[in-house]
This record gives sequence, structure tokens and C-alpha cells, in this order.
Amino acid sequence: MIPVFANSATVRTRESFVLRGGRRAPVALQVRFGLLEHPTVGPVLIDTGYTHETVAGPRSAALRTYARILRPRLHDAGQPAAVLARRGIGPEDVAAVILTHFHADHVSGLRQFPNARVFACDRTFARIAARGTLGNLRHGIFPELLPDDIATRLTGFSTLPRAQADVPKALTAVADLFGDGHVLTVDLPGHAEGHVGLLFPRLDTPLLYACDTQWMLSALDPGRAPGWPARLIADDPDAGMATTRAVAAFRAAGGQVMLCHDPDPAPYDMEPAP
Repeated sequence: MIPVFANSATVRTRESFVLRGGRRAPVALQVRFGLLEHPTVGPVLIDTGYTHETVAGPRSAALRTYARILRPRLHDAGQPAAVLARRGIGPEDVAAVILTHFHADHVSGLRQFPNARVFACDRTFARIAARGTLGNLRHGIFPELLPDDIATRLTGFSTLPRAQADVPKALTAVADLFGDGHVLTVDLPGHAEGHVGLLFPRLDTPLLYACDTQWMLSALDPGRAPGWPARLIADDPDAGMATTRAVAAFRAAGGQVMLCHDPDPAPYDMEPAP
């Protein structure tokens, strides 16, 4: 079972904002989401990327402001529905969505998949449900993007079997998502509340989808992680630096690492649509 990733949108920013020693020139960051075709569960998405729910239609003033500031450029061929359609999968066929965290560029399209079980950090979801609008905005979370029935569809990571795989000691594997050892959650604190990566330990070379640990793979290199202003938007900057070191150690030991926003093509990226 091999994951593949599509690019839902690009967001342009100055490279020096996301990479220490980077250029002042703009860089187009990708906004990936993943797809697994599990042999018994069915089609499974990893996040949803950016979708029209974030950038168009009825939205709160806060979400409209967010979209105006970041100005994501959606890729029609990279939208989840389009990617699934090319594989003969309809939105109603998606069996599950794994959320690495609750930021808008990861949950934007969640309402498009009404039958999907939602795997996520249940402790984080409980905090989201208990907080008011301003409290969630401080954490970069827009509950309006979440389905109205998410509480009944959510399967919390804490309720799943503990992962038994041999994981490098710098990382903490938490949950075995499907109970077969193929996809494990890995705690990656720092970027956001409940932020996790996904470890695929049974690939020929284990793959860690480290999601938003950094924006660029180059930032895993010593001394390249960004400082200000990137640290201002991290949930816990110091924990984020420890996570960066742990992910870098996994890569140095021979593992593969993918990030959501790295601008360069990655080995598990889908071929662009014709």
C-alpha cells in the first residue's frame, strides 16, 4: 500500500521567511494532500488541502481575511474531487480522512466527504469544541470548515491500538490507524495543537510524512530552520525545533521524509493531470 500525494494549491511567500538564509525572492509552496487505497478500508485521504470552501462562498469575516492574506491559488486539477475522479472514485466513496491537524489548509474540503470516518487527535478536537471563536482563531482554526456531524464521525487517535513497529527513538509512534502496521501516527509537536505525521514503516524505505514540521525540506538541515516571523505562528516554537531535529535524525538514518509544503517535486507526488 503506497501513498500518493496531490497538490491542491500554491501559496507564495518570501523564501527567507520559511528558510534561514533563504533568498528574498518568492517561493511557491505546495499544499499537498494524500491518498491511500487501502485493500479492506477503501479510499482514504490524508488531509484535504485547500479547497473552494476556504476561498469562495459564504464565510466568516475571519476566514475571508485569512484567504486575502495568504491568497492561495487553487489548482483545479489538484482538487480532491478531481484527483479522485481520475481514479474512478466519487466523494461519497471516500471511507476515511486522516487529519494531521486542524488548520484550514488541511481540513478545508472535509465537508465534501459525507461518508468518511475522520481520524484525528481527539484531545485537540475536544479543546476546539470547548473554545469560543476567538480562542480557536488564536490557534489558526476555523470550526466552520468542519462538518456539522464531525463529533459522531470522529475516531480519536487515543482510541486506536498502540503502534508496535520499531520506530527510531527520536520519534514517538502513537496509533496504528488500521491495525495492520502499515500506517502509524507519529507525534510531531510544535507547529499546531495535536500535529501528527504519518509513518509508513513497511515500504522498502520507511517514509515519514512529516506534514508541517517545516515548510521546506532544506529547513531540516542544521541551522536552516526559520526564526522570526515563522516562530510567531507556531503553537510551541521550542517543541517545533525539537521535532525538526527528530525528523532530521530519521532522515539521516536513511528514512524518507516528505512535507506538505515543500515546493520541489517529491517521489510520492502524483503525475500532474494532462
